[in-house]
Amino acid sequence: MENQDDHRRNLGRKGEDIACELLRSMGHSILERNYRNGHFEIDIISIDADGIHFVEVKARRDSIQAPPQYNVDRIKQSRITKAALGFLHSSKGLPLSSYECHFDVVAITFAGDSYSTEWFPQAYIPIYV
Repeated sequence: MENQDDHRRNLGRKGEDIACELLRSMGHSILERNYRNGHFEIDIISIDADGIHFVEVKARRDSIQAPPQYNVDRIKQSRITKAALGFLHSSKGLPLSSYECHFDVVAITFAGDSYSTEWFPQAYIPIYV
């Protein structure tokens, strides 16, 4: 039987798969998935004609709770920003460090066998780290 952590992890993985499909359909190339820099993580790093996108994916089962994107609070934004800086200073990111950076959120809500997606481009602009 699947425990709560496994269920949450599987839902998150499925959400990331859907988010990658959405981004690709909009012309993005996926550079990294689940990029880690120390304790900090970015779900998806993609690139398109506009620049580099650091994407946080929030997936939820349909409920009366707040929409998934509301969970990307100031603390989460700071952690993503620190991971993005780590990426841009890494050997993978250095060639891309002059590109425009975007911090996006993809929210996915599952309802039974169907789901809805919302993309929030430039969901926030990091002011401080």
